[in-house]
Order: sequence, then C-alpha cells, then structure tokens
Amino acid sequence: MLRVIICTEMRLLVTGGLGFIGSNFIHYILKNYPNISVTNIDAELSGSNHENLSELKNSSNYHFVKGNITNKILMEKLIVNCDSVINFAAESFVDKSILDPNQFLVSNIRGTYTILEIIRKYKKRFIQISTDEVFGSLVNGSADEEYRFLPSNPYAATKASAELLVNSYVKTYDIDCVITRCTNNYGPRQFYEKLIPKTIFLAFQKKKIPIYGKGQNIRDWIFVDDHCDAVYQVLLNGKTGESYNISANNEINNITIVEKILEIMGESTDLIEFVEDRPGHDLRYSLDSSKIRNSLNWKNKANFNDGLEKTITWFQNNYNGKNIKNVILKPTPWKSDS
Repeated sequence: MLRVIICTEMRLLVTGGLGFIGSNFIHYILKNYPNISVTNIDAELSGSNHENLSELKNSSNYHFVKGNITNKILMEKLIVNCDSVINFAAESFVDKSILDPNQFLVSNIRGTYTILEIIRKYKKRFIQISTDEVFGSLVNGSADEEYRFLPSNPYAATKASAELLVNSYVKTYDIDCVITRCTNNYGPRQFYEKLIPKTIFLAFQKKKIPIYGKGQNIRDWIFVDDHCDAVYQVLLNGKTGESYNISANNEINNITIVEKILEIMGESTDLIEFVEDRPGHDLRYSLDSSKIRNSLNWKNKANFNDGLEKTITWFQNNYNGKNIKNVILKPTPWKSDS
C-alpha cells in the first residue's frame, strides 16, 4: 500500500530527539515546514543534550517531554495526540553494547515493542529508524533491502530484532509502519563517542587520537541533513510494510577520515595512535540506496569534504566538554575498568 500524506498540517512525535540525528531532524522539520509541530520525548540518557535544541525553547511548534519510550502510559498519552511517530530513540554506542548489552535490549527492542502496541491500538503511522549494521560486514557489493541480516555486535542485533518485530506487526495487525536504514552519519551535534567528533575534540586538545586496529574499517558516510531529508520523504510517501536504505555512496576508511580532519584543522598525523581493535568490529558496511532514489526521487546533496569542514567549524564554535565522560575518550571504551 502506497501511502501519500498531503502535508497541510501535521503533528509529529519524535522519540530520542535530544540525540544527534533526532535533534537534527527536529531542526530540519521546523526550519523547512512551519505547518508541522513536533513533540519530542527523550529519556535524557547518555547522548542526550538539551543544548542541541536550545534554539527552539521558545518555538510554539516544539514541545519537550522527559520520559522513556518503554513507559506505556506516557507513550499512549503522546501517541493518541499525534499523526505519526518517528523512532530515533536507541542506545547506539557499539562499544557500550559490548560492555553492557542489557540496556540495548530494553531501549531498542522493548521500547520498539511498546510503541508498536500503541500504534496497533490507535492506527498511527510509524517510522522505525534502523541501521546498516543489521547486515554485518560485506566483502563485496552493497546490501539492498532484501539482503540477509548478519549482525556482529549486540547493538546491531537489537536493531535487527526491532526490524523483525516491526515487520511482524505489519503482517499480523495490518498497521502502517515503514523502516529506514542509514549508513554512518556525521555533522553538527554528534556526541563525542563517535569517530568524527571524538577526533575533532582530541585534536583541539592536541591529545592522542586512538584508531582501532589499522584504521582500515570502511564506512559509507552521509551528512546528517541528507539523512533527515530522506526520513521526511519516507514519512510522506514511503510504502507501508517496506524498508528503505539510505546512503551517499561515499565509502571511506577510518584512517583516511582522521587524516582528513587533521589536515583541515592543521594538526599533525603524529597525534594518531593505533590501538587494540574492538571485538566483532565489522570491516565494511555498504548500502544500495537505489530504491529510495528511484521510487521517492530522493538524492543526497552534501559533498563530503564540504560537510566535514562544516562539521569541524560547528564543533569549533560550539565546543563544550562538560558532558564528556572519561570512558568515552578511553582508547578501548568497550573494556571494563574492573
């Protein structure tokens, strides 16, 4: 079933909107579509940052609710008053999932289940935000939407599980759900645990920048605004029960990313320090995004080098290290201190 929303007025419930992608999505929506109102529910866990949305505190189209998506009573009150739900809420730091998988099971699986149960009752539209990591490491080629799941870490396994749960609810209960999977995002407001902001932060301080293994792990990088635009196109025109891969066809290995950042910042590559690789570290991710490009006429706009310079400039102008825990900056954050 192809569902087309005529966007004259819309009430969105965004989960996890204080995080990196969620906050950028809210900025994208309220900047470009003044007829849309957004309610943001966020549990204020690691990765959440109110400063990401501080510019919107006086906006009449934005409302924040503190809460967890596993809270069925609260979620029901919010969902009944919205038109669509977009689920960005997730524990997503892979290294942390290796150290403590339980919180990933709760947020990424139980949280999705809670939303689905309410969606089933009130017949709302639901967009589940997933990841390319569900497919695991690819030696050759790119994964399309029908590629098999082969997750390599607890985080990826919980996201794959959530996808299977969503699909089962579509088939069993005939509800209106669509799944998106995206490659590695970069851009403003990203939490410092991730490669690009962590590299920028450490380079600011002229501290050693840890690179797992030999830095040969390949990711397909997309500027966060392009991801937000793709999610919006899926919200409007995505086909119920379908999934859409989102990528910029921009595969780069980690060492090249770090070297580019240091070059732009005028810092020496002597800051690079190769460290022990993490367990289950996939070598290469790659998505085939032909489906969303052909069926929804979406295309990415950002040039990688321009986007990277924009990202570095944003962090230079908005640097704030007060919320950074030492464990995030450890060379091997998946290891316990005990």
